[in-house]
Amino acid sequence: MDQKELLVEVKNLKKHYKDSSRSLFKRNQSVVKAVDNVSFTIEEGETFGLVGESGSGKSTIGRSILRLTDITDGEILYKGKSVHQLSKQELREHRKSFQFVFQDPFSSLNPRIRIGDAIGEALLDHGLATKKEIREKVLEVLNLCGLAPYHIDRFPHEFSGGQRQRIGIARAIIMDPEFIVADEPVSGLDVSIQAQIINLFSDLQEKKQLTYLFISHDLSVVEHIATKVGVLYLGTLMELGSRDEIYENPLHPYTKSLLSAIPIPDPTVKRERIVLQGDVPNPANPPTGCKFHTRCPFAREKCKTIVPEFKEVEANHFVACHLV
Repeated sequence: MDQKELLVEVKNLKKHYKDSSRSLFKRNQSVVKAVDNVSFTIEEGETFGLVGESGSGKSTIGRSILRLTDITDGEILYKGKSVHQLSKQELREHRKSFQFVFQDPFSSLNPRIRIGDAIGEALLDHGLATKKEIREKVLEVLNLCGLAPYHIDRFPHEFSGGQRQRIGIARAIIMDPEFIVADEPVSGLDVSIQAQIINLFSDLQEKKQLTYLFISHDLSVVEHIATKVGVLYLGTLMELGSRDEIYENPLHPYTKSLLSAIPIPDPTVKRERIVLQGDVPNPANPPTGCKFHTRCPFAREKCKTIVPEFKEVEANHFVACHLV
């Protein structure tokens, strides 16, 4: 079997924000560790599913990989080149290789611009095609994304949510990228439409040899598209492994609790539900030791003081937990 090329390498990534708040008597300043020492790799043709609750740092990681935000520390390599050390000209050329699919396609589209122009504007901006060639290319990607030719002259408000997400995907693939970050691309859609969009992502991956970072809070969605899964909590990776390992043999209590919340479409099958206590801690003041220990039903004394090592416990299956 041919060795797959390593496309994206994230090494000890950190992204911190200063959180300032004024009071009557003093000014407090703390640091929010949105992403805290995260490492993983994505191979060519792979779909890496990044899951976790809201505020866990998933979108920050996606935006950091595409250099839509600066990083505090660590390194992000794309085909062996450091993304955050590229010059402006190098970055401009580099951007043709990776694209972004937004969570809310409506807010990412200009309501005054026809979708044909919105989809083709990147080609025009990079001088990659004439206006006639752009129209032909737009019609081609509309067809690939399940939209009709007459849609090219319509405005964003004339489409449903599912259609607008197809437009967002069309905007991403028109540049023939190698890598796409999809940030919660189906979270605002009905379940039946979610399935259609997931199938579209899979079809496009096969036809155009795409690689995805698929960000979601829903493990049941990620199961249908990901080949590898990383579970994030308060900016830290709790568990990382192949899809089959994560879903069939979860090791971290947080992963187990997320999986236990997925409904089973068979009323005769019962699943033991692991209910987490309390809310997600303030990221500006995270717990000491294991960040999850305040909500973990199996926490021990050392979990409160000692940060667990992110270690490989099985082949390509990593977990940060003292209990494993």
